[in-house]
Amino acid sequence: MINRKIKKILDIKFNELTINLENNYKDLAISALKDLKKTVEDLHESGDLNDKDYAKVKSKVDYYSTKMEGYHH
Repeated sequence: MINRKIKKILDIKFNELTINLENNYKDLAISALKDLKKTVEDLHESGDLNDKDYAKVKSKVDYYSTKMEGYHH
């Protein structure tokens, strides 16, 4: 189970991404996705996110990555 501090960090990152997508801010959404990916990888490498939780979070990140494949300038 993800501890409260880590969950809050991830919730903020996912919320930022979602808001940017909803408002059609493509550049900001792309930036937020990159930041989210980096945060998830950093948390996993530091041991703050165990393998089971990492897999769950990574699947959400992959969903957004797939959803945003056509986003570019």
